Amino acid sequence: MSPFRSVGARLSVALALVVAIALGIVYAAVVPLLERNLVQARSDDLATSALLARQAFDPSDLQPGLLIELQDYVENAAFTTNSRVAVLTPLSDGVARVIADSRQSDSSADLQRDAVALRAALGLIDVRDTVSREGERFAEIAFALDYSGAVLLFSAPLGDTLANVDLVRRRVLVSGGIALVIALILGYGGASLFARRIRRLERAADRIAGGRLDEPVVDHGRDEVGQLARAFERMRLRLGQAEGARREFIANASHELRTPLFSLGGFLELLMHEPLDEPTRREFLGTMQEQVERLQRLATDLLDLSRLDAGRLATEREPLDLPHLAAVLREEFGGVARATGRRLGVRVEGEPPQALGDEPRVLQIGRVLVANAFRHTDAAAPIEVRVSAAPGGVEMTVLDEGDGIPVEHQEQVFERFYRLEGTHASGSGLGLAIARELAEVMGGTLTLVSRPGRTAFTLGLPAAPVPGRTARREAAAASSG
Repeated sequence: MSPFRSVGARLSVALALVVAIALGIVYAAVVPLLERNLVQARSDDLATSALLARQAFDPSDLQPGLLIELQDYVENAAFTTNSRVAVLTPLSDGVARVIADSRQSDSSADLQRDAVALRAALGLIDVRDTVSREGERFAEIAFALDYSGAVLLFSAPLGDTLANVDLVRRRVLVSGGIALVIALILGYGGASLFARRIRRLERAADRIAGGRLDEPVVDHGRDEVGQLARAFERMRLRLGQAEGARREFIANASHELRTPLFSLGGFLELLMHEPLDEPTRREFLGTMQEQVERLQRLATDLLDLSRLDAGRLATEREPLDLPHLAAVLREEFGGVARATGRRLGVRVEGEPPQALGDEPRVLQIGRVLVANAFRHTDAAAPIEVRVSAAPGGVEMTVLDEGDGIPVEHQEQVFERFYRLEGTHASGSGLGLAIARELAEVMGGTLTLVSRPGRTAFTLGLPAAPVPGRTARREAAAASSG
C-alpha cells in the first residue's frame, strides 16, 4: 500500500490541515488587527501632540519676510511631536509648494503631492490619514491655516510600528510552521498506532473468516476500536460455541441416524435369512416400526428447523381451547405414563379464555415439553399440565418435580443443538429450540422457571377476541363515524 493512502498518512494530513486552517484564521484575525491598532495608536499620539503644536502656531508667521520665524516654529514643533512638520501652500494641478520643512537636510519634493496636505488645503479642513511615500508609510495630520490655502502638516513615520507588526507576523508564521511539523509528526504517529490496531482487527477478522477460532481478539483500548475488538471477541466466542454445537449436532445426528439404520439393517437381515416364528417376526416388525418413527421425528425436526430459518413455516391464528389440548396431551402420553409408573395430570385454573394460535403447532410444543419432562425426571417425579389465564392471554405450563435445571443452563436449553451434560438426556437437542421459535411465530412466548424440585416450561399465547365484544366495538366505531 502506498504510504500516502494509509490511514496514518491521511489522518496526519487531515490534522495538519486543521492546524493550518486554525493558524490561518488566527493569522488573518490577529495580524491585521494588531497592525490596525498600532497604526491607530500612533496616529492618535500624533494627533494629540500635533493639536497642541497647532495651538502654538502664530498666523503672522505666514507673512512674507518671516520665513526664519516659520522655520524655527516647524523645527520646534517637530521636536515636540517627534514627527516631520512642514508648511505648504497649494499651487495648481495638485501640486503644493513647501514654505517651511523641519527636515532641512533633504529635499522637500516628496511633500509637493502629499494627498493629506492637498485635501486639507482644498477643503479648508483638518485631515487625518496614512500615506505611503518612497516605499514607506506615514501617519499624517494636516491643519488648514487660513483661506489662502496654507496647510500645517505633521508626518510621522510608521517604520518602527510596522516593524513590530512584521516581527509578530514572522513569529506567527514560524510558530505556525513548527506547529504544522509537530502536528504532522504527532498525527502520523498517533494515526499509525490507531491503524496498527485496525490492522490487528483485520487479521483477527481474516482468522475468524478462515475458521481459526482459537486465538482471542485482544484490544485494551476504551475507544470505538476497543469496543469493536470486544464485539469481535464476542463474535469469536459465539462462533466457537456455534461451531462446537454444530460438530456436536453432526455427531448426535449421525448417531441418531446410524442407530436406527443399523437396527433396521440387522432386523431385515434376520427376516430375510433366518427362519422365525410368528411371534418373533411380529416383535421384530414392531421394533423396526419404532426405529422408522424415530427417523421420521428426526427428519421432521430438521425440516421444521429449515423452514423456520427460511421464514416459510406457515401457522394459523384461530381460537384454541387450551384445556382440551391439555387433555389431548394427557391421552397421548397416558400409555407412556402407565408403562413407566408415572403420574401425569391436567389442571385447569378458573375459566381461562380461548387462546389464539395454531392447534397442530401448539400440540407439537406440548409434546416436546411433556416428552422433555418424562426424559429428564425419574419415576417418582409427577408431571402436570396446567392451563390458566394470564394478563392479555392464556398460559399452558408443563411442571415436573425433577432435579431442576442449573441457572447457567436455563437460557441455553433453548439454543439449537444444545444438550445438558451429565444427564440421561437423549435426542438431537432441537426440540426446545423449535418449540420456542414456533411460539414466537404464533405471537407467543416460551419461558422457563426452574429450581431444585420444580421445573416449569410455560407457553404463553394471546387471548382470542370475544365475538360479542368485537361486535360491540365495531358498532361503536360505526356510530362514532
